[in-house]
This record gives sequence, C-alpha cells and structure tokens, in this order.
Amino acid sequence: MSTATVDHRQLYRLPWSLPDNAIAWLEPTKKCNLACLGCYRENDPRGHKTLAEVADDLDVFMRYRTVDGISIAGGDPLVHPEIVEIVAMVAERGLKPIVNTNGLALTERLLADLKLAGATGFTFHIDSKQGRPKWKHADEVALCDLRLQLAKMVADAGGLACSFNATVYEDTLAQVPDVVDWAQRHIDIVDNIVFIAFRTGVVGGDFEYLVRGNPVDFGTMPYATDDQTRHELQSTDIVAEIRKRHPDFAPAAYLNGTERPDTLKWLLSGRLGTRERIYGYVGPRSMELVQTAHHLWTGRYLAYASPAMLGRGRAMLALGVADERLRPIARRYLRDVARRPSRLREPLRFQSIMIIQPADVYADGHQNMCDGCPDITVHNGELVWSCRLEEPERFGDFVQIVPRNGTREAEPTAS
Repeated sequence: MSTATVDHRQLYRLPWSLPDNAIAWLEPTKKCNLACLGCYRENDPRGHKTLAEVADDLDVFMRYRTVDGISIAGGDPLVHPEIVEIVAMVAERGLKPIVNTNGLALTERLLADLKLAGATGFTFHIDSKQGRPKWKHADEVALCDLRLQLAKMVADAGGLACSFNATVYEDTLAQVPDVVDWAQRHIDIVDNIVFIAFRTGVVGGDFEYLVRGNPVDFGTMPYATDDQTRHELQSTDIVAEIRKRHPDFAPAAYLNGTERPDTLKWLLSGRLGTRERIYGYVGPRSMELVQTAHHLWTGRYLAYASPAMLGRGRAMLALGVADERLRPIARRYLRDVARRPSRLREPLRFQSIMIIQPADVYADGHQNMCDGCPDITVHNGELVWSCRLEEPERFGDFVQIVPRNGTREAEPTAS
C-alpha cells in the first residue's frame, strides 16, 4: 500500500480547540436502523434521550464550548421521535443544526419539517459495509446512485448544505477516486465529501486494559475485536490513492494527533470548479483567511458554509493576493471564460474533501487522539470524545492501554 508524503508544516493547522471549535457532537439517541461494520456505538433500541436531557447536553456545550454548528448524530437521529423538536432546540440557541444520518428514514415530508425547524445541513454516512436493504451487494461506485438520490432531495428543499461520509476499508480504498470524481460531477449539489479510515480495537495481544488501575473487559466494546489482523489505513494512504488519478490533489489544512504533531488526523482540502472541470486546490492561506475572518466577524470558527456561499468561487479568487495556489486556478478559469464566455453564467463552486484518521494505539499503549477534535460530545455534564463514549458509559472512565512487556516504541498497532 503506497503512502503519500504530506508535510504538516506546509499546511494550515486548523485553530479548533476543546473550548473553541467549529462544531460539537450531539447524540440524542443510540438507536440505529442499520448495523455498520465501522460503527463505534452500541445499537440500543431504548437509547432515546428525552428533550430535557438533550437540553442539558446543549447547555453543557454552551457553557464550555464556542461552536458554529451542532452535528446531531447517534445512533441515527432520524429514528428519534422528537428529532424535529431537537433541531428546533439547536436553532433556537443560535447554532447551526447539522443532521448526521444514514438517510434511511429520510422522507420529503420529514426533510421539509426539519428545514422549517431550522436545519442548515445534512451529512449522510453511506458506504458498502452497512448492510443496507436493497443495496447489500453494492460497491462504492454503485452507491453513488443512492448518494445522488439524497443529494437531489436536499437540493430540491433548497438552501441546505449536503455532505457525504464514507468509511474506507482496505478493500474499498481503490474506489475512493471514483467517489471523488462523482462528487465533482455533482459539485452544484454536493458540498463536501469525507473519507474515514477504518479502525478496530484489537483485544488481547501484548496489552492489558485498565480503568483507574483496575482491569476491564475491553472485548465488550462495540469497536473491539479478537481478530488480530492489523487495520492501519492512514490518512496519507487515502491521499496517495486519490493522487493516482489526480496528481494535483493537495490538502491545505489539518488537525494533528495528541501524541504526535506530525500525525494527520483530519486533512482538509478545498477545490474550485464546475461539473465539467476542477481548476485546482486552494492553499493553506485561503483556509486560514476564511477561518480567521469568520472568527473575527462572528466569534466562531466556520462550520458548514451555505450552498450560496460555496457558489461564490469567483470572489474567492481575490484571495490569490495571499494564496499562491489560487493564482494558477484564476489563470485556468479566465482562459476558459475567454474561450467560452457563457461559463460566466455558471457558478464557480468550492467543494471540500476531508480525510479522517481515527485513534491510533501505539506499542507503548499511548492512544493518539485528534487534537482539537470537532466530534466532542457530552457525558455526565463533561465533554468527552464521541468515538470513545462507550468507555465512560460502561466503565466510568476512559480505558488505559498498558503493554504487558513494557515496550515503549512509538509504532502504531491496530486501533
């Protein structure tokens, strides 16, 4: 497996932190209508929170964390019987409600109700390891038909951001460029694509699992397995796969790990183009200017820009004064316009591609989390990592992984 070289020092380190971040992660339910291979949450059909409990979680976010948007997730939030009221509760606090769903329960009527309640965007998690009814044997390319159905539904509602997540596995990695190409062909209605490297928690081997010094049965975690096969897909592996077809693919911003500053836990790229052509990828200066300006103007870092804002790519070309990557984009675009002036009637759009590398566990037991993680949620009135929420829920605290043989090497194991 080839790995791309990405120098974090040449990228913009996203300024997101625990108290000041673009988003927070609200989980009103643990119930889900699918069983995805890569999921880290236990499916609990009794797992709905009451509106009072949701309000308490939102109060914790408002007290501890300045955010622009709230990702409403789970479980699948659309199975919560009061999801419309939950969206309204988020909007009433002056925050952007973004619904993170597999889309299975979404109807045009529910979509209209959610928009009326204040929803500003949807993120659909769709990949080939979900066991979807009618799509059980579909690969990532075939699933683009489903993605398009949902994107058109959101576009018809008007004014809502539309994003897609997919967990990437060793056997689906080669199809990532196909999804990237599909996103370009529908850049007018698809705002963001996110690829998440698959991880599992391997039980056994050379580790003990402790909470406050006491051993626990880590094998009860939904993301644990006794399969000793290593799943070490890195964000840079996904970059390398995209570059096989698109050599100019270039991340511009990142979040590092808590244990190592050069680990690329969130890699963000942005491209300008139309359905016919991508003119290039913006640089770190553009990302910095947008995030900084938004924070100066609103007091918050930007999450989920509106489709109208993303359609103003021509205005973004003015940032070429500071961002050298934008200058060749402007030249290519202006040459095309000179050859065919009718292109001016079509918006030049911005579309982002995010790559996420979840927790790494090193041979010394240290766990490399996402530093400045946006997906922070609430447990017992405190902010915690959503990807490891099951640990404090089940054991009262996060699990410490300790090597039995005292190894202190900093090499990643399956995580």
